Amino acid sequence: MRLTPLLMLASLSAALTVSASAENLVLPLWPEGVPNAKPELGPERLEEGRISNVSEPTLTVFPPAVDRPNGTAVIICPGGGYVRLSTQREGVQYANWLSTLGVTSFVLKYRMAEFGHPAPLQDVLRAVRLVRSRAAEFKIDATRIGVMGSSAGGHLSASAGTLFDHPAGKTGAPLDAVSARPDFLILMYPVISMDDPVTHVGSREALIGKHPPAELRELMSLEKQVTTATPPTLLIHTQADQSVPIENSIRFFQALTRAKVPAEFYAFERGSHGMGMLDGLGTSSNWPARAAEWLRARDLLTTRK
Repeated sequence: MRLTPLLMLASLSAALTVSASAENLVLPLWPEGVPNAKPELGPERLEEGRISNVSEPTLTVFPPAVDRPNGTAVIICPGGGYVRLSTQREGVQYANWLSTLGVTSFVLKYRMAEFGHPAPLQDVLRAVRLVRSRAAEFKIDATRIGVMGSSAGGHLSASAGTLFDHPAGKTGAPLDAVSARPDFLILMYPVISMDDPVTHVGSREALIGKHPPAELRELMSLEKQVTTATPPTLLIHTQADQSVPIENSIRFFQALTRAKVPAEFYAFERGSHGMGMLDGLGTSSNWPARAAEWLRARDLLTTRK
């Protein structure tokens, strides 16, 4: 019997296994096998809330902390220069904050420098497809799935918003039939461009190598990939960022404006790179309240019947 795409998706969804940590469900991204797997990499490394040497990508689920979830979901991509994941500061903390807003969060553990492009892109797009395909199970709205990321995780999130239909992000799996386009983006001090002098050189080299082909460097300069199909975006960056210049967010915001994509850009004075949700940074520490206002204004915090 020839399976239709919907039947294949249902079959794959049923086959996905879920393992549980102490409090959160952990979903394997590739239960059928990680593309271009590298078992020789050995175990992951965990140090001070940061994960490296990832070879088995996962999504960790953080349900809403309120009785009535509003149906919005956010996939969170921690930063770390494509060599490590700041999972605690730029993953779990964001998820706990979003849970107070009634949002269901999924912290993504994605492949990095050990694989290089296109593995991270495949992982984030697979995450969107997986969450969307199981929307009913998690009591979320399949049209209200966003991606949030910081630093290199911001680059990966912006990649999802611009390269969601790119062939490099597909593997031939049945889930490729599900749309990978996020419905909105939240980008925290993101790496955007691969061009000197504004790029973060470490992120660029980890993702596409020290001497990438010109066409790959162009593709991963995401300010050049914005179209009218890029989802509404919130950008947050500071003047004080000495690691990833604010010019990255400026370029992306300008590209969004030219494409007439709804966008807001909060440019703060204080706060070094990787500030996460630290207090004591003046108005910069108020970004979660501003972000919540943006989500509310876009009707993403309203509970739908």
